[in-house]
Amino acid sequence: MAGTLNVKVKDILDLSLSSITTSGDLLRAIEPLRKEYDIIVASISLGSTRRDKVVELDFREYRSLIFRKGTNGNFQLAAEMIERLDGLVDSIGLGGIDLYIRVGDQVFTIEDALELAKRVKTSLVVDGSDLKDTLERKVIRELTEDGVIRPPQKVLMVSSVDRWGMAETFWELGYRCLFGDLIFSLGINHPLSSIDDVKRLGKFILKYVTKMPFEFLYPVGEKQHKYPKSLRYSAYYEAADIIAGDFHYVIKYMPLKLEGKTVITNTLTQEDIEDLKRRGVTTLVTTTPKLGGRSFGTNVMEGLIKSYYYRLYRKPLRDKGELLKIIDDFGLSYTKVF
Repeated sequence: MAGTLNVKVKDILDLSLSSITTSGDLLRAIEPLRKEYDIIVASISLGSTRRDKVVELDFREYRSLIFRKGTNGNFQLAAEMIERLDGLVDSIGLGGIDLYIRVGDQVFTIEDALELAKRVKTSLVVDGSDLKDTLERKVIRELTEDGVIRPPQKVLMVSSVDRWGMAETFWELGYRCLFGDLIFSLGINHPLSSIDDVKRLGKFILKYVTKMPFEFLYPVGEKQHKYPKSLRYSAYYEAADIIAGDFHYVIKYMPLKLEGKTVITNTLTQEDIEDLKRRGVTTLVTTTPKLGGRSFGTNVMEGLIKSYYYRLYRKPLRDKGELLKIIDDFGLSYTKVF
């Protein structure tokens, strides 16, 4: 069954992220709030400022503040904000970029993300990869058990290496998968039709791809609102029953009409939800809870969980089995938006 997060949520109206344009602005806005909250989770994103959000929630016995601040693709500004917040907030999420991607048993580090992560000396640093490898596996199994989706439906997995847990679970459960890593990341019209194809290609190419500037691989800043109008890849969407993965890849080449399709993604704003409805999407599922009118990225939710664990036990949460127990304890699962 779809789970719910036992929290109270409200928008924080007196913290206007739109007025924050420098690392100093951000520090002055957050510093006075430190005494008011038990947990503060900050997601500093290379994405657009249009997707900024702040919510307050009661997370078990802890009063918590979570916020996402975009930098419009400004890597230096992101680095400065991360440095300023280090030690002030409980965890810092790397938004709009992955620190780790994996193929099978191999884990690769994206060099641009590592440069950001190195700025953190005291706070926890997260990128959502652990949550993707635990919660998202659980979500696909539960969606299948609940009959929301069912094998052997056809899945367009827009990128598997940044959501290996999801991709591998689809494959293991008998879904007919098309993996679009080369299409959506590199613009190469060569879909992969098996998980073994992804493994073989990944082991060969990822050690080079992870050294490339991240903006060549993924839309950052205002590019998140400017997508190609080409219909070159529309046939892949049309052939699929389920379109799954990172939202900015999902929408990258999405045709105007998607009647009867199921979309599984996250990091959605209300505007995104209305857009998908207009395109005719029948079922929309997010892999993270809806908080204050939107689903946050996995880096935010991972930061919240790991900060909570650290508050309880005074040690980092590194074991994925323990993480999965906490996910189950909180009742975290998918959210069926419509």
